[in-house]
Order: sequence, then structure tokens, then C-alpha cells
Amino acid sequence: MRSMTLVDSWVQTCSVFNQPKTHYRSFNGLIYKPMNNPQFKPNFLKQTKPVSSFTISAIITREEETIDAEKDQESKDSSTLFNFKSYMVEKANIVNKALDDSVSVKNPPKIHEAMRYSLLAGGKRVRPMLCIAACELVGGHQSQAMPAACAVEMIHTMSLIHDDLPCMDNDDFRRGKPTNHKVFGEDVAVLAGDSLLAFAFEYIVTATTGVAPARVLAAVGELAKSIGTEGLVAGQVVDLASTGKADVELDQLEFIHLHKTAALLEASVVLGAILGGGAPEGVEKLRRFARCIGLLFQVVDDILDVTKSSEELGKTAGKDLVTDKVTYPKMMGLDKAREFAEKLNEDAKQQLSEFDPDKAAPLIALADYIAHRDN
Repeated sequence: MRSMTLVDSWVQTCSVFNQPKTHYRSFNGLIYKPMNNPQFKPNFLKQTKPVSSFTISAIITREEETIDAEKDQESKDSSTLFNFKSYMVEKANIVNKALDDSVSVKNPPKIHEAMRYSLLAGGKRVRPMLCIAACELVGGHQSQAMPAACAVEMIHTMSLIHDDLPCMDNDDFRRGKPTNHKVFGEDVAVLAGDSLLAFAFEYIVTATTGVAPARVLAAVGELAKSIGTEGLVAGQVVDLASTGKADVELDQLEFIHLHKTAALLEASVVLGAILGGGAPEGVEKLRRFARCIGLLFQVVDDILDVTKSSEELGKTAGKDLVTDKVTYPKMMGLDKAREFAEKLNEDAKQQLSEFDPDKAAPLIALADYIAHRDN
């Protein structure tokens, strides 16, 4: 395997983030764009101009005035500071209530109990929050995106149930609880995942209100692409085929995680933007933002797997090392993996620079949360 510097890896990884401007005839044109486009070009060399400092004489002659101005600014900043913790609690509670209402226990009870067991087991609800925040950023209301937010969480839960199966990653704990197949058996766990996948599409179609049918159709197509052979499934297949191999390169690792992890995160953001009434240009900026944080999420996940305990993570720690899975810390080293995560976070937030700062605040905070989370 050839040696690769961190800059080389950034060139490869960030090559998907910058796409040429695309014009759409209808919102059907918003449906998922291929991840591996040779026309994409890296764009991580931008620098902000340094802020010039006061001269010594200016500081001396206007010391009191400067201090007063700084105090006024601090007061103003503190009054307008976005409270991310309150935002997360508020949105998580709303999403949890919506998820609870969406799947009830009915005949046959066992399969619905299995669906609810994993769907309502907790979790950070990052994907639903991204969906809602993107919707609100482009001027929509969270009610327009809530069914889609629930749908992406249903599909994410399906992927976790299946990922934990003995034939896949063979894990016993998820979100601090026994995995679905440990409680309900492998057969029911498989069917619970299948049921959540099917119901996600039913729910987004039947429960979405106040949105033009063309936008709902575009959202459905986006979601379907993100989890099929151009998305989650593709990443999972290549991941399984790469486990234990010594000749895996960074571009293959990028392919795995852009599909297995980032695709659904990307869909979460894009669905919210489409359903909220976003224009094509804005939707594509948010797509690039989501692609950055999607890969960021996995890089951080890889780092946490080797730096945190099972109790801290709520799932089995060190599993990647035991199963000899290819990860960013393994290929780049822990320090460079952390540097890479910070760069992805910077690039993600750069995509939001042209949006209203107040409306973009939740997405910026979510990017920082993903970059600096502890589990």
C-alpha cells in the first residue's frame, strides 16, 4: 500500500464536495446525484483574511472606550447566542414523540414490539434534527419535514438492527441495551428491520402535509437512492469485503463511508431542504455540507472506537480493532485522523456561509457537535 500524506487524503476525500452548478427543469432533478463524479474538484485551500489589530497608540489613547465597546459586544453576543443544548432537547423530544406515535403495537404484536424496541431505544436523533434544521433554514416549518425526519430515523434504525446481526458485525449491545436479535431472535430482528424500511416510505408519503406532490416525490427518490446500491448497501458490501484485508487504500475507505454512513446523513439534510421549499442552488449547497459532515461522522466514530470505553459509547468499544476493520485511525494514525475531522468540519460550515447566520446556527452547531461528540 502506497504511503499517503494527510493532504493527499483530503484531496481524495474532499473531491466529492464541490460540484459544478447544475440547472434543474423540475424537482425530480433534485433526486440524488452520483457521489463519485470526476468533475468534482477539491476546494480546501481558501483562507480568511487575518483581522488587523489596533496599534499601540490607539489602545493607549482609547483604552476605556475600547473596553466599554467590548463589554457591549459581549452583552449583545450573549443575548443572541444560539443555545444548542436547548435546541437538541426540544427537537429530540418532538422527534421521540412523533416516532412513538408513528409505530403502534398492533397485530401481530411481536413484530411491532421489535420495531419499537430499537426505534425508541434512544439515540442522539442527529439525522432527524438535520432534516428539520435544513427545512427551517430554507424557510419551511418543521411540520413539513417531520414525517421525513421520522422516516430517516426508521431507516437508520433498520441499518443498526441489520448491522448488529451475527452475519454482519455480530454485536450484542446497541445504545446501552441488548441488540434486537438478542431480545427477539435473529428471524424477528431481520423482519423488524425490513418492516421499518418499508414503513419509512409509507409514512413519508402518507403523513407529509403542506408540501407540493413533486417535492414529496423528489424526497422519496432521494431517500431510496441513499440506501440502495448507490448508497448504504453499496458501502456495507464493500465494508464487509474489505474487513481483514491489508491492501485497502484511502479511496476505498472513502467509498465505504461516503455510502454506508454519509449517504443517509446527506439524504436527511437534502430531504429537509426539498420539503421546506428550498431552491435548487440552496439544496446543492446543503448537499455538500451534508456530505462533509457525513464523512466527519464516520471519522469521529472510528476515533471514538479506539479512545472510549463500551460504557461511554453505549456499544462495544474496540470492535473495529478486534474484527480487523479498516478505519481512519488505522490508516492515517490517530492524530491525523483528528486533524482530518477538524478539516471536514471547517469545510462543512463553509458551505453555509451564504445562508442567514441565525437560521444556519442549528446546522453549524450540529456540525460542531458531530465533530466533538463523546459517543
